[in-house]
Amino acid sequence: MPIHNKLVRDYIPEVIQKTNKEFSMRILSGEEYEKELKKKLSEELTEYVEANSNEEAVEELADILELLHAAVKLHGLSFEELEEVRKKKAEKRGRFEKRVFLIEVEDD
Repeated sequence: MPIHNKLVRDYIPEVIQKTNKEFSMRILSGEEYEKELKKKLSEELTEYVEANSNEEAVEELADILELLHAAVKLHGLSFEELEEVRKKKAEKRGRFEKRVFLIEVEDD
């Protein structure tokens, strides 16, 4: 039986059950959940970077967005509050729309 040892979406156990396959799982503690959520976000980001088509990229971005929703909740905020933080940073420092690529800055 393959060992996965990773955070999965909430309905994955039901999906596996419908295939009549044996599996094991457990519910993570708060500390474990935060650690595994970060690992999963890193995994999905890698999959986005390695995507070979727009369709694959969008699927990975959807996973990343779902994980961002979970992470924001984990840190005691709503997604709307995160959006406000994003807007303030965009107003103060800009976005990433102009494709600015910084090469170097003189040291003091």
